[in-house]
Amino acid sequence: MYAQQIAHIDVPVKQSPFALLDEGWAQPVSFFPAGTEIYAQGEKAGPLYHVEFGAVRVYRLLADGRRQISAFHLAGETFGFEADATHHFFAEAINATGVRVLRIAGAADMSRQLLPLALKGLIRAQEHLLVLGRQNAIERVAAFLVDMAERQGGLRQVELPMSRMDIGDYLGLTIETVSRVFTRLKDKGVIRLLGLRSLEILKQDVLLDMGE
Repeated sequence: MYAQQIAHIDVPVKQSPFALLDEGWAQPVSFFPAGTEIYAQGEKAGPLYHVEFGAVRVYRLLADGRRQISAFHLAGETFGFEADATHHFFAEAINATGVRVLRIAGAADMSRQLLPLALKGLIRAQEHLLVLGRQNAIERVAAFLVDMAERQGGLRQVELPMSRMDIGDYLGLTIETVSRVFTRLKDKGVIRLLGLRSLEILKQDVLLDMGE
């Protein structure tokens, strides 16, 4: 963690899903500028991380130098779960991001709070594998957009903090293919592009059918 690039922000602990627990182990919110590493592959694991605002990408560098993004985490989501004492992926702020470190060692029994979060992460990872198993690029992108919309409250206007390259590295597609699919969905009237990082879903049922 690059401490010299991080500022602390006073965000009330009550915004965390662990607000009912002892506040002593919920640390102040740390600010990570875009592109800042939160933790690295191979580092010692332990605390969890709760996104207060912004977005985080979790990825691994492959032997050939390519990057494989395994997850995106948005505001209100918790990440950093590991099966052992070591981080197996990198975590990096996509944009200006506030993260609260949750130091759980020695805290009260939190199994009831942590288990649903861990299971939610597992389900999302399984769904990601199903998306990667699809041959059709349109199906992958459609499923991704449906997921992003659901995680933002089911609104028709969806914010995409990640770049097209990030989306490609998450879906196993090239940036050119991702851009072509976005253009095709726009031409079919399924979505309306509001900018590079924002769009409106015009035909939600069609997008759902494409992503199934």
